[in-house]
Amino acid sequence: MAIQVRPATVFEDVAALVGPKKPTSNVCFCLSYRVGNKENNALRGHERADRVRELCAQDPPPGVIAYLDGEPVGWAAVHPRADTSFAGNRLIPYVDDLDVWSLWCFRVRPGHRKQGLMHALIAGAVDHARTSGAPAIEGYPVDNAGDRVNLTMAYVGTRRLFEGAGFEKAADTGSVLDGFPRVLMRKSLA
Repeated sequence: MAIQVRPATVFEDVAALVGPKKPTSNVCFCLSYRVGNKENNALRGHERADRVRELCAQDPPPGVIAYLDGEPVGWAAVHPRADTSFAGNRLIPYVDDLDVWSLWCFRVRPGHRKQGLMHALIAGAVDHARTSGAPAIEGYPVDNAGDRVNLTMAYVGTRRLFEGAGFEKAADTGSVLDGFPRVLMRKSLA
């Protein structure tokens, strides 16, 4: 079975991975970092889905999707940092003035975990950013020092995952998730 990672241009595939189970829900769709806090809180029910449908039609789309035998099984949110809420986030520092891309959320469908999809997703996100002309890509995973991370909070990835993909620690952050500090990991694409 070959894993293919492609830009997230098919709304239905994004919805299958990060859409809420109840269409009228006011959560997820991986919008909390992609759009500003005010817009994120204002989007209700089907408006959230409509906003994600718009993002899927834009260039670049809101992330990448891993497919296994044509089925969407994994998601990674990746986009230019300037177009995300990380641009104004006081807890996640700027390292320099490069027009970097941010990689901030992973989701693997139950039944497909522990099959290397996270590694494929991070590699696909890096390739997507590089192909789109990004000079560097950064992520903000937890530095859990090998301790177990609650699956609900594992969406940001771990420092070890990012190091395995060639990222290096560029800075500490002021953010903590599930009791673990988050670090800024960066990979040059030049």
